[in-house]
Amino acid sequence: MESISWARALAWRSRRQFIDPAGDAAATGIARRLAGIQAQVASSAELAVAVRQERPVPGEVPRALWEERSLVKTWAMRGTLHLLPADEAAAYLALCATVRNWEKPSWQKNFGATPADLEAIAAATTGALADRAALTREELATAILDETGSTRLAGMLGSGWGVLLKPLAWWGVLCHGPSQGTKVTFTAPSTWLSGWKGIPEVEDAARIVIRAFLGAHGPATPEMFDNWLMRKLSRKRDVKDWFAAVEDDLALVDVEGVPMWVLAEHLDELLSTEPTRSVRLLGAFDQYVLGAGTSAAYLIPAERRAEVSRKAGWISPVVLYEGRVAGVWEPVGDDIAVTTFEDVPPGLLAAETDRLRALLA
Repeated sequence: MESISWARALAWRSRRQFIDPAGDAAATGIARRLAGIQAQVASSAELAVAVRQERPVPGEVPRALWEERSLVKTWAMRGTLHLLPADEAAAYLALCATVRNWEKPSWQKNFGATPADLEAIAAATTGALADRAALTREELATAILDETGSTRLAGMLGSGWGVLLKPLAWWGVLCHGPSQGTKVTFTAPSTWLSGWKGIPEVEDAARIVIRAFLGAHGPATPEMFDNWLMRKLSRKRDVKDWFAAVEDDLALVDVEGVPMWVLAEHLDELLSTEPTRSVRLLGAFDQYVLGAGTSAAYLIPAERRAEVSRKAGWISPVVLYEGRVAGVWEPVGDDIAVTTFEDVPPGLLAAETDRLRALLA
């Protein structure tokens, strides 16, 4: 088993994720490479694409979502909104659905819905969206209540967090459609996406998702993958089986004393990658941070975690130096305010700050 340092592993991740250097991939290609782009904040998702491109194209992400439909926006990993490649989205949804959290008494108590309620909501939603309709949340709720005749569901369907709609997304019943002004809409992936083939078998899905994850966020352990996927809510036996399904494609490396998996096809490239001295600025909720998780001490100093993972689930924009999180930043008017955790080469930081300032403008 080959041994590598975290400095080498992070340099390789930076290269794979089009961070160091930026590349010429389009938005859909970047989403594919990153194993999805978190899109709770639409502007952050667009910045995640732009910072990875030598020549960003304004409006590319909305165009890929609503015109080309090569990207799809839906609830996926960790129950958060993501942009996923349309032809691979179903695989991610299949693995998210395995947590079956709606079957747990604690979930039912908190949200007042039973598995039977969700099945009824799913059936009504399928009917409401059958004619390629894109419905607002209010319109969808009305259609569900008309179909089920259940006044008890009325309060549940008003949830601003879409708690009851997330399982429907994982089942492939709905995804996000184009907004109507400030209102979110939902549509059916079966009619919205021309190549939609339904939710695949879990083992087939695991092969796609684990390969994508390791291709961007490796080297990693199954536990790291589980933390990224659903915050370690998956059954350990399931995760073990998923990795067994793709084991022939994997190779083990020792990362500072911990055995971790990489794709065998990437091993030589990983071993030949030299540690980086680059400085890069990434936006809020960036996949480079989320893929590792904010508790990853090799990436974020433990004593600085609270400055990156903030209240209400906010993940700060970060400064990378040598592949590590070495600071945070925020836009202030037309400028950028940077707070570093360590000495960062001022010339490199100034050049990168200028680049981000132009993107934000």
